[in-house]
Parts: sequence; C-alpha cells; structure tokens
Amino acid sequence: MEQEVKPKLWARFILWIKKHRIILISVFGFLFVTGATLVSFILFFQKPVETVKAPAIEVKKEPAPEPIKYYSPLTGDLVADEAASKQAVTAIMIENSPDARPQSGIKKAGVVFEAIAEGGITRFLTLFQEQKPQLIGPVRSLRMYYVDWLAAFDASVAHVGGSAASLTEIRNGSYRDIDQFFNSASYWRATDRYAPHNVYTSFAKLDALNVAKGYTTSSFDGFLRTDGKPIAEPTATSVNINISSALYNSSYVYDAKTNTYARSLGGVPHLDREEGQITPSVVIALKVNESTVLEDGYRQKIDTIGSGEAVIFQNGNAIDATWSKASRKDQIVFKDINNKEIALNRGQTWISAVPNGSGSVSWQ
Repeated sequence: MEQEVKPKLWARFILWIKKHRIILISVFGFLFVTGATLVSFILFFQKPVETVKAPAIEVKKEPAPEPIKYYSPLTGDLVADEAASKQAVTAIMIENSPDARPQSGIKKAGVVFEAIAEGGITRFLTLFQEQKPQLIGPVRSLRMYYVDWLAAFDASVAHVGGSAASLTEIRNGSYRDIDQFFNSASYWRATDRYAPHNVYTSFAKLDALNVAKGYTTSSFDGFLRTDGKPIAEPTATSVNINISSALYNSSYVYDAKTNTYARSLGGVPHLDREEGQITPSVVIALKVNESTVLEDGYRQKIDTIGSGEAVIFQNGNAIDATWSKASRKDQIVFKDINNKEIALNRGQTWISAVPNGSGSVSWQ
C-alpha cells in the first residue's frame, strides 16, 4: 500500500501546479521584481555610511644633532676636529734686530709675546698650533721670562741656545726642549743673510722632530675667547706702544672691516716676508716691572709672576685691565675693572711687555 500512495501524491502535486501555474508565476514574478527593486534602492539611493578613519599617528622626527665644533685653545679659531684642537703647540724664538727683518712665519703665529732681549732690542716668542708655516725665522736665543710665558702652553720650544738661567730651566727635564744646539738637522742657515741672523726652520722639520720625541699633543688652558664685533663708535683707532727706542717701538691702525690692527714697527709697516703686513685681532700692552741684572753677563729681568696693569685693544676699543699669573705654569688671566675675566677675540693675540716707568702706551 505504501508504494502506491507516493506516486498518487506526487501526481496530484504536479497536477495542482499545472492548474495554478499562472498564479504561481505572478507571485514569483512579483517577489522577484520587489526584491530587485529593494536591492536597487539599497545600492543607489541609500545614503552611504561614512567610513571613520583611525586618527593618524604623528611620528615626531628628532632634529638632527648640531655638529660638534672644535676650537683651537691657542687662538680660539675653529679647527677641523678634536685632534686638531689637541695637537702640539710649538714655541719659536724669533729675532727682531733690523738685520732680521722682515721675518718669516710671524703672521701665522697664534700668540706672540714681545719683550726686550738685550740692549733695548726686542725679541718675539711666537706660539703655533693649527697654523704651520714652512719658513720661520730668523731663530734666536732664549731668555728666562720667555720660559715663564711658554710654560703655560705645554709647548715645545725652538731656539738657538739662550741665557744661562733660561737654559738651566729649559733643560731640567720638565720642558719640551728642541734647541738647535742638539737638533741641528731640524734647522738650516740661509745664504741670503749673515750669521747670527740666518737660522731658519719649518714645520715640516719641527713636526717630525716633535713626533720623534713624542711631543704630539698639548694640554693647556688658553685665554678665554669670544667672537669679535666692531663697536659702533671706536675709541682706539690708532695705538702707540713704546718699549725702548724708535727702532723697536710699534704702532697699530685699526681696520673696522677686518676687525684687526695693522702693525708697524720702527715707523714702517711690520711685514712677514711671505705673508705681508702683520694684523693681529687683539693687541695687549702688558705693563711689567723690568730691570737689568748680572747673570752670565748683563741680562734683562722681567717679573712675570704676580700681577700688574694692562690695556687691551680689540673691536676698536681700549679696555683698562689687570693681568695676573699665579705660577710659571699657570696661564695669564686678564680682568676688567669689575674683576671680571675679559674674553679675547679669536685670532692672533699680540702681547707687548711694556716696562713700567720707561715704556708707554697711548691711543686715540
């Protein structure tokens, strides 16, 4: 019985569909059209939903670090790197008698000390670090007060002998002595001048000598330095420094464009034979007590340790100052009338030791 019922039900269902096919087609058509309409409405007429974007994460870029700047402790000038700021300082004694002029190498010295060597004749202690001229001279002998000044710079010292007191000190093992007497291969005698005004050297030779002796760096306190800027109304455009006599007295004319002082000596421009007129950034009249004493003959004695008065010329200005030096190896410190240390302009500093009583300094 079961097997007969199933076909009858299926046949009846097929028959029912055939009878009602028009209605079914209409219903399914209606449903299809309605569905299609609804889908079209959703797709084309519904307001789009705004997509909410996640807030952008701001990545802060760290600013690039400022490049490290290195300065020469001798001159305050910018140098290439740390090694250049620590390279060895070399002091060279240079003659200043009329037969020695024009000298070579002086314009590139970082610091120059000028003082009477004997009989009113001045001599220069020149100190070099980053600048290395290849012709320097004439090289002459050493005096005790120059040792006092160079000791603060941890410098080698090139010279041709010296006074008994200075040689005893410089040869005691505490200094970097590169005396021509014991290092003749690092010096030579020029043929266009006569002895004793003809001993020359170069940094090619002196650097090699320093390296051979292990004098490759210098550690010292230089002068306090600053960037120079001409003042609006200069107070000192013409400077006269009298040390001994007309042949050795010096004068300076201030140039605001370069902020330097053009040096004259004995009434004529003081020239470096290879580099032209000498033009320091700072000129200092260092007032000192000076006397003549009997050592290995009559010698000048200058009191370098202690304190005294000074006049500093820079930026077109004259500054009344005091100087002090606590010991041989301590640096000279310059202070103003308010006891504040004076910053010196970057560049060459020229220091003239002016004897109290017999010397003088004036400006306008």
